Amino acid sequence: MSDTAGTPPERFTQAELDWTPWLDPLPQEALTERHWAGLVDASRSKSPYFMLLAHDPDILGARTKTDKDIFYNTKEGLPRAERELSAAAASRFNGCIYCASVHARFASQFSKRRDDVQRLLDEGVGTDLDPRWDAVVAASVALSRTPPQFGTSEIAALREAGLDDLAISDMIHGAAFFNWANRLMLSLGEPLTK
Repeated sequence: MSDTAGTPPERFTQAELDWTPWLDPLPQEALTERHWAGLVDASRSKSPYFMLLAHDPDILGARTKTDKDIFYNTKEGLPRAERELSAAAASRFNGCIYCASVHARFASQFSKRRDDVQRLLDEGVGTDLDPRWDAVVAASVALSRTPPQFGTSEIAALREAGLDDLAISDMIHGAAFFNWANRLMLSLGEPLTK
């Protein structure tokens, strides 16, 4: 378990947070070649979250490669800022303060719209940002509902906001992946302030 001395954050933030697991992560000295391959990036061995997931390195590897492809393969389709927005919106809706902070920071960095991103965190997923971002947020929330509420009306709103089929697919991947990732992270530990 982590010995981090922070306290749980009281609100959504773009600040960097720590995260502490409720189960014991693997110690770095226990990592085999298979574990290192599952981490994909050696720097992830410093993260208690990834070291916890390293108990099953094959699933961790698949998870990490999927995550990287969704957010870093941006030659076509949805711009990186809006991929991050979709993850931030899903995370805000699901109550995952840690994931929301990470993806809100990236959405701010790539869009240069820090104040709008902060409004999403402060006011919630119903706040008005602009027609395109509102469509991305609404579709991300619809995907994150249980059961999902995403359908033809969300696709029509995304198309009306200027997204083509590839961009819509990218938005779906970002929101759906983080809908799942939020639930995993929320069930394994909690965020802490630095």
